[in-house]
Amino acid sequence: MQRGWESSFGGSDRIWTSGGKAVDLVQTEVLRAFRFTLDPTRAQQRDLLRHAGAARWAFNHALGMKIAAHQQWRDQVQAMVDSGVEESAARKRVRVPVPMKPVIQKHLNQIKGDPEKRPWPEGSIGPARPCPWWKEVSTTYAFQSAFIDADQAWKNWQDSLAGRRAGRKVGYPRFKKKGRARDSFRLHHTVTQPTIRLDGYRRLTLPRLGTIRIHDSGKRLARLITRGQAVVQSVTVSRSANRWYAAVLVKVHQDLPQATRAQRANGTVGVDLGVRTLAALSRPVTLPGAPATLMVPNPRHLAADTRRLTHAQRALSRTTKGSARRRKAAQRVATLHHRIAERRATYLHTLTKQLTTRYATVAVEDLNVRGMSASARGTVEQHGRKVRQKAGLNRSILDMAPAEIRRQLDYKTRWNGSRLAVCDRYFPSSKTCSACGWQNPRLTLADRTFICEPCGLTIDRDLNAARNIAAHADAAPPHSPVAPGTEETRNARRAATRPATPQGGRQAVKKREDTGGQPPVPPQRSDPLTLHPPQRQETAKGP
Repeated sequence: MQRGWESSFGGSDRIWTSGGKAVDLVQTEVLRAFRFTLDPTRAQQRDLLRHAGAARWAFNHALGMKIAAHQQWRDQVQAMVDSGVEESAARKRVRVPVPMKPVIQKHLNQIKGDPEKRPWPEGSIGPARPCPWWKEVSTTYAFQSAFIDADQAWKNWQDSLAGRRAGRKVGYPRFKKKGRARDSFRLHHTVTQPTIRLDGYRRLTLPRLGTIRIHDSGKRLARLITRGQAVVQSVTVSRSANRWYAAVLVKVHQDLPQATRAQRANGTVGVDLGVRTLAALSRPVTLPGAPATLMVPNPRHLAADTRRLTHAQRALSRTTKGSARRRKAAQRVATLHHRIAERRATYLHTLTKQLTTRYATVAVEDLNVRGMSASARGTVEQHGRKVRQKAGLNRSILDMAPAEIRRQLDYKTRWNGSRLAVCDRYFPSSKTCSACGWQNPRLTLADRTFICEPCGLTIDRDLNAARNIAAHADAAPPHSPVAPGTEETRNARRAATRPATPQGGRQAVKKREDTGGQPPVPPQRSDPLTLHPPQRQETAKGP
């Protein structure tokens, strides 16, 4: 197909097919990160550690000023309560501003160490002349990024406390400790005068740090920048075990992708995630070095290195804190964890790329991973049963990373023109016959084969579930920013929407479809497309 391009100011391009038909393509700007493995010299490694320490110090400094202001507010409220004022009224009357990035940065510029030995400002908080080493690092952006992170951490805690933030409750911000917090820092630059750029395909230039060699090839990013389709915004440098990584964030101008002819011909694929096999598919997929298969094997990366990890952790526990041997033992444990994580990520990225580039629609279940991996210890009054077995199952569930698979499918479907469809969490996909729609309420997790009594279908239970997921999942509209199956994110005000909780105030966790009491068996249906998930009442929770 021959193409001729015509740019327009409306954010769209026009192409002509070989038949003379004009087609408009809508362009959009997306933020995309390119992750490179750095190969620094020993001197560059020291500089990277110095920048990571400076960012950690700046975060702690900003957080310390916020906590000091918060403690001052609490002391004033307590003083008013002691004087006879009600606590609710005292909380409303006391106003102590929490310093944010501009105030913190201005205050630090006045008090930080300076060879000129200027007089100490009155009312300054903290030690006299802190961070005299600030000229050795790129404080222009490393400090500012840390201040922004401290502001975001404080805002997350306040929003979670006030009910304006969805998801798990966010605790009080904590200081970053050397050796516990991850070594990481972020650098920005002026887009018109870029200081973060690629030097060829194998070197990355960073402000103050110079040019660092990279293991990977930067050809894809370099070509996008050369064509004017990408602009570098920032770079985040982090350390994992003995490896340094640089995630270059760029703003990419691209067309909204559409499903290809091959994707439309292949149609929809249903994905049933599990522990015995990583994924059971309704249609085959081909992984590198393996034939086309419906059952994607689970490599069990954590179980493969459990013995080495156990020995390394035991050796670490026998060392003395602060010693050189403990530092080396901790490095061995971190290296093993890093290798497990990298192998898992590589395998999952390979699988999700094959699914999103081969099929027009990818259908998955809306799994409650937190409920599935909950502990079985129970309470003091009511002890749990088979705690050790459930702990092993939880370890296997978290090793397969179902939430990471869902996250990758969410953004890769938008990248490759396909769509993500999500099946309702309460739909009995394993108990329903994919041919006639009959449901078997007596099916347990020990039954690995589904046998349909009315039609006689005999099939693996995971393959049967994958077919049902492909038939009953609800697909999101093309290029929709909201993933289907997550009702909490559909509220424009980010108000949590969830099933009604019992009177006790805590929602009962339903881990799998075969736990708890058995629902009544619905009448047999000849058309599986007429099956509907059980209706449940929902209440909207305001911000």
